[in-house]
Parts: sequence; structure tokens; C-alpha cells
Amino acid sequence: MYIINTAILFDSMLIFTLAFLIDVIFGEIPDRIHPTVWMGKVIAFVKPKIKNKSGQTEKINGIFLCICIILLFAVPTYIVIFLVERFLGWLPYIIVSAIILKSSFALKFMRKCTLSIAEAIERGSIDKARHFLPYIVRRDPALLSERQIISAAVESIAESTTDGVTSPFFYYALFGVPGAVAYRVINTLDSMVGYKDEEHRNIGWFSASVDTIANYVPARLTALLMILAALILGENWRESLRILQRDKGKTASLNAGWTLAAMAGALSVQLEKPGCYKLGEGGGLAPVHIIRALRIMAVTSVLFGVLIVFPILSLKALALK
Repeated sequence: MYIINTAILFDSMLIFTLAFLIDVIFGEIPDRIHPTVWMGKVIAFVKPKIKNKSGQTEKINGIFLCICIILLFAVPTYIVIFLVERFLGWLPYIIVSAIILKSSFALKFMRKCTLSIAEAIERGSIDKARHFLPYIVRRDPALLSERQIISAAVESIAESTTDGVTSPFFYYALFGVPGAVAYRVINTLDSMVGYKDEEHRNIGWFSASVDTIANYVPARLTALLMILAALILGENWRESLRILQRDKGKTASLNAGWTLAAMAGALSVQLEKPGCYKLGEGGGLAPVHIIRALRIMAVTSVLFGVLIVFPILSLKALALK
């Protein structure tokens, strides 16, 4: 007979809820101690050292780069949490776990960056909007029109709902705080070396592949929950479902198209990355679409916690009586 270990379940849910509240109330951890910032520094330090004239050697080095940096951050995370619980007690264990978990996702940061873009455009300051855009996308803002800037912001919100929020949630549910940290390493590696240009093609192929695999399930669950979020918020959920079915495969990424298409349909707009894709249908884009996209992102994140994370944690807490 199976019963739920209520102590384990309570602790896991409390850590998750506290981490979520830390993000909503306080936002980002200072850069000097933020694990993701340190991940970036380590990757930037190691990257030039694994370059090689042989493409095959670079590919092998890329495998070791990914595995070693995952272990470099995930293993100490496990050790720290274990030691805190063992020697400092329950409450410090909960707090430390929640703070580390919070470092793996960023709802408030995305809201801060994209609202700055919306506010700048509302004030008629397109140059100011272009100034904020590089915080969230790699496109050259000087080449983008006002509509394309708004589209880039909405696209970033849609895609970051997965890789910035729900994927860390998913891997926390499966593997605890070290799992969320490991995912954040994978996603950081992909954002720094996972490109197909000459410099990164070989050293980044493995990280890019692992990131695609890691986001495969969360991206699809997130897109479906975006449709439910659209229904709850009074957005166009039927169009969200229709555009998701039609346009999800139009992006180069196997995963990004799911949430991009669902968001485009929910807002009844067309999202465009010049020269790459056009998703959805509809009229012009305005700053209000950024605000509406942020609402969908927030509700989708809560739904993912309630409908995906909590049930997985409950199943993990099952024990034989």
C-alpha cells in the first residue's frame, strides 16, 4: 500500500512556493553572487581554452564542457543543501533551498525589462526602447522598427516562459533544487555557445542538443497551459489553439515555436523575426500587447506550478507503508 510522505511533500512545496514569492517580491539576486552570472563567467573563461584546429576535437571538448559545468554547479548545490539541513536544521534548509531555486528562474526580471520597452514606446522614445532590447534578445535594435521591437519583446516573453520559468520548475519537480540548477547551466551554455556560426558550431553542438532535449516536454506543456491562461484572462484562447496547431513548426527551434505560436494566437497578432519566421495573424502591435503577454506569462507560470509541479512532487512523495 502506498501513502504520501507528507513531510517530504510539504517541504518540497514550501521551497517551491517560497522561491516563487522571493522572485515576485524581491526579483533578482545581486549579480556578484548570482549563480547564473557565475555560470556565464566560467563558460566565458573556459570557451577559448577548448578551441582547437580539429573540428572533431572541438566537438569532444564541447561534450566535456557541458558535462563538467553541469557537475561543477549541480554537485556543490546538492552538497550545500545537504550540509545545511544536516548541521543547521530545517528552517535554514528551506530558506537556502528556496534562494538557490529562485536563482534558476526569472519572472520579475523579464517583466522589468519588457515593461521598460513598453513605457519607452508609449512616451515616443524609440531610441530608449532600442536601448533596453539587448537585455532580452540578440537582434540588432538599430535595424528594427517600432512594431518589430514590440514583437521581439512579446516573443522573448513567450519563449522565456519556458526556458526562464517553467523548465526550471519542471526539473525542480523531478530532481529537486540541483535539477533546476543543472537546467540553468544547460540553458546558459546554449545561450553562450549553442550557435551554428563558425566560432561555436563544434564546441556548442552538444550543449544546444541537450538544451533542445531538456526543453522538449516543458515547452509543449507550457504552450498548452498558455491556452488555458488565455481562457482565464479573457484572451483569444481558440485562436491560440488554432495558431499553435498551424505555426508551431515554423521556427528553426523544435521548441520555441510552441509558445511563440500560442502567444501570437492568444493576442491575435502576428509575431515576426525578420528573415526567419512569421507566426500568427492580426493587426498592429502596440505596447499594451507586451503587458498582456506578461499577464499570460504570469498565469501560465502559476498554472504550471499547480497542475504540473505539485502533482509530480506528490507522486515523488509516495512511499510504501
